[in-house]
Amino acid sequence: MGTVYLAREVQLDLLERLLAHSVPAAYALRSMSARNQRLDFRLDDLSGEPTRRLIARHLAGMHDNSPAGCVHALDADALRQSGVTFWSAWVGDEIAGCGALTQIDAARGELKSMRVADGFLGQGVGRALLEYLIAEAQLRGLESLWLKTGSSEAFIPAIHLYESAGFARCGPFNGYVQNPFSIFMTRAI
Repeated sequence: MGTVYLAREVQLDLLERLLAHSVPAAYALRSMSARNQRLDFRLDDLSGEPTRRLIARHLAGMHDNSPAGCVHALDADALRQSGVTFWSAWVGDEIAGCGALTQIDAARGELKSMRVADGFLGQGVGRALLEYLIAEAQLRGLESLWLKTGSSEAFIPAIHLYESAGFARCGPFNGYVQNPFSIFMTRAI
């Protein structure tokens, strides 16, 4: 295994925007561990077949590992709604992952639809996505990020990732309700 780096042009753009808003540059400069290639982040309109397949895989995984009433993952149409910004991450011409950011209010954002493509699991793409979304939230002037994930064994890698990035468990937020199949997390940014 090698290292995937944030594409230089994306890295420089993100760094310029972070510095313009007095956001720590570390988010833009961290290397992203995965294969020996660069990771490109793209604003994505969800019209491409690779992105649609990854979202379908994400939804299927959510339904396979949580009861229907506890799945709050967004489908491709919902991810196109106003207030949702969606990115895909690519290694060359292969989609490696995706994630979205919604704004709850002027100070809070929610991470949605974070998914790493099966062929890139365990290679650092999830961490790269998370760091990218945190940096984007900082650019928007948000003060905290929130998320909901599942509680079954299938979600343990995601929970560990979020905890390692400073997210702490909390109660339900923004209309979610407590249930044994959901874990709610937040962190200041």
